[in-house]
Amino acid sequence: MNELTAVELIQRLSIALAIGLLIGLERGWTSRDEGEGERAAGLRTHGLAALLGGVWGAIVQPYGASGVIALSIAFVFVGALIGAYRYRENVRDKTFGATTAIAALLAFSLGAFAVIGDIQAAVAAAVGTTAILALKAFLHGLIERITWDELRSGLALLVMSFVLLPVLPNRAIDPWDAVNPFELWLMTVLIGAISFAGYVAVKAIGYRRGVAIAGMAGGLASSTAATAAMSRLAREHPSQIGASAAGAIFANAIMAPRVLAVVAVVNPTLAWRLAPPLVAAGVLFALAGAFLLRRGGGERPEQTSGLSVGNPLDLTAVLKFGALLATVMVLSRLATHFAGTLGAYALAILSGIVDVDAIALTMARLGATEIGVTAAAGAVLLAMLSNTVSKVVMGSAIGGVGMGCRLAAASSLAIAGALVALWLSGFVGVAHTAAVIHRDNSPLGAAPTFCAAALPSLNRMSVGIERMPSLLATAGFSSILSLTTLTLPFISEAISSRAGAIMRHGPHHSAQKSTTTGSAELSTSCSKVASVIF
Repeated sequence: MNELTAVELIQRLSIALAIGLLIGLERGWTSRDEGEGERAAGLRTHGLAALLGGVWGAIVQPYGASGVIALSIAFVFVGALIGAYRYRENVRDKTFGATTAIAALLAFSLGAFAVIGDIQAAVAAAVGTTAILALKAFLHGLIERITWDELRSGLALLVMSFVLLPVLPNRAIDPWDAVNPFELWLMTVLIGAISFAGYVAVKAIGYRRGVAIAGMAGGLASSTAATAAMSRLAREHPSQIGASAAGAIFANAIMAPRVLAVVAVVNPTLAWRLAPPLVAAGVLFALAGAFLLRRGGGERPEQTSGLSVGNPLDLTAVLKFGALLATVMVLSRLATHFAGTLGAYALAILSGIVDVDAIALTMARLGATEIGVTAAAGAVLLAMLSNTVSKVVMGSAIGGVGMGCRLAAASSLAIAGALVALWLSGFVGVAHTAAVIHRDNSPLGAAPTFCAAALPSLNRMSVGIERMPSLLATAGFSSILSLTTLTLPFISEAISSRAGAIMRHGPHHSAQKSTTTGSAELSTSCSKVASVIF
C-alpha cells in the first residue's frame, strides 16, 4: 500500500473511530443498566480501541513485514488489558462470557484494517459484527426451538450444495440424453432450499401472525400440504371455514411467484413469458383470500390445530423429489421425441396433479434446447392448472363442500385472470409490431434472418397464401384475420419475387428454384416482424 496523504489518513482514522463507536453502541446499550465504571468496555472503550488500532496501523504501515510484528504485539497488549478487566467483571457477576472481549479485539483489528487495508471490507465486517451482537436473543431463541432433525437437514443442504454438487458429472449419463446429474442435483437443492425456507417460516410463525401469513409460509414450503392442512381445519372447525379457506387460497397465491422464481433461475426467457399470467393469478388468489378473511371477520383457527408440513430436507423427501424429477426429465424427453409438443402437454397435465416444481424445472430446461419457449410455457401453465384443479378436489374431499366451493371460486377467478393476462400480453405484442411496421416505411434492408431460427419450417416450405395459417400459428399469432394488414405486404413481396423468377427463367426453372427463392425472400421479410415480437 502506498504512503497515505494527510487527508487520506484523517479519513481512514475517522472511519476506524466510527467502526469502534458502532460496535460500542451495541455493547453500551446492552449494559446500559449498569452504573458508571461497572462494565469492562462500553461505547467509549470500543471507539478508542478501534482508533488505537487505526493509529498503530498508520505507524507500522511504512515498515512492511516488520511493521506487522509490531502491530501483532499491540494487539496482544490490548487483548490482555481488555481480558483482565473482563475477568474481574465475570468474577464480580459470577458469570462466564467472552463476547465483550472479542468485540473489543475486533474493533481494534478492524480499526487497523480500515487504515492499512480495504475500507469497504472493514465497514462491512463491522456491520456484520454489530448485527451478530444485537441478535443475541433471537439467535439463542432459535437454538432453543430448533430440533436435531432440522439442524441435520440444514447441514445436509450445505453438504449437498458445497460437497456433493461440485463433484457430480455435468453431462448426460442416460441413453436418452435426458438426465444430467449436476443439473438434476442442482435443481433438487434449489427446490429443497426454497421449501426449507417455507418450513422454517411455518415453524417460526405458526398462527401467531394470522392465517394469511401462515398460509403464505405454508405455500412457500408446499401449497398442496398447506391446502390439505387448511382443509382439515375447516372440517374440525366448521365455524371458521372462511378463515381456513383463506389460508389455503393464500398458499396457492404464493405458488405462482414460487414457480416463477424457480423457472427464472434455469430459464429467464421462459420466466419472462410466464410472468403476466402467473402474476395475475397470484394477485387474484391473494385478493380472493383477503376477501374471505375480511368477510369472516379475520377469524383464525384454533392454536391446537396448527399448520404442519413435513421437513423438505429430510433425506427421504430429497431422494423422492430427485427421483420424481429424474423420471419427469426422461418421460419429457421421450414424450417430446415421439409425440412432440402434444406429448409435453399431456405429461404436464399428469405430472401437475402430483407436483408442479418437477415439470416446471424440466420444461425450463427443455424450453431452452428442445421444444422452444412457447411450448414450454404452455406446458408449465397446464401443469399449474392441473395442480390447481387437484387441490380443489382435495379440499372438497377433506374439508367438505363449503371448502371446495370456496377454493373452486377463487381458482376460477385466478384462472380467468391468467387467461386474460395471457391474451393481453399477446395483443400488446401484436399491437406493438403493427405500430413499428407502420412507423418504419424504409426497406427491410439487411435485417438478421430470424425466421430461419424461429420458424424452422420456413426453410422447407413453398410460399403461398394457403400455408400462412400454419406460419402464423408457429409465430404465435392468435388471430390471422387481425393480422391481414401485416401479412399481405410480405406475401405480396414473396409472390412478386417468385413471379420475377418465372419471367426471367421460365416455369421449369421456377419449379426447381421457387421453394428456395420464396423461402429466402419470406424469411428476410419476416425477420423484422419476428425480431419485434420475440
